[in-house]
Amino acid sequence: MNPPIHLVLSAADWLNLFGHYLLLSLMSIGGAISTTSEMHRFLVEQQGWLTQAQFNESVAIAQAAPGPNVLFVALMGWNVGLNAGSYTAAYLGVFVTMVGIMLPSTTLTYVAAQWGYRNRDLRAVRAFKQGMVPIVIALLISTGMILGGANHNLSTDWPLWTLSIVAGLIIWRTKIHLLWLLAAGAVLGWYQLV
Repeated sequence: MNPPIHLVLSAADWLNLFGHYLLLSLMSIGGAISTTSEMHRFLVEQQGWLTQAQFNESVAIAQAAPGPNVLFVALMGWNVGLNAGSYTAAYLGVFVTMVGIMLPSTTLTYVAAQWGYRNRDLRAVRAFKQGMVPIVIALLISTGMILGGANHNLSTDWPLWTLSIVAGLIIWRTKIHLLWLLAAGAVLGWYQLV
């Protein structure tokens, strides 16, 4: 793991982080992972609160660990807090990012699911569900582009891109369980083919 950067975060910075994650929560159609590209832009490129390595490691560790997919958000908050210089700030980072990403989407999902279930036979409800599919796919592709472009160099990243495209096609066109594809990706990574 790379050494942390040293930040001085004010109360306004923590509020800015919380507010940004509140907004991301409302964009997270398909799960928090679908907003990873915006998290990257905000945390790494705009604010400089995380390094590229810390960002990638947060996503990779959380995806490898058992449990909810959203744990990468907690790790990003943890790393922002550690970069601010203390474990107290790290716990605050976890709290701010997790509450920010969970509160609006959970509330909206609960209310919308109740309404949608009561009105499931309406044509507009069925059309809405079908219309959301391309948005979710586009958000997941943008996440794959951020994570797959580790070196920002096509001559070195082409195996990752090829593997991502092939895995996407296999998932789409077959009934092979996702865990088999993850295992195949792990084997390819073990032998440093991707």
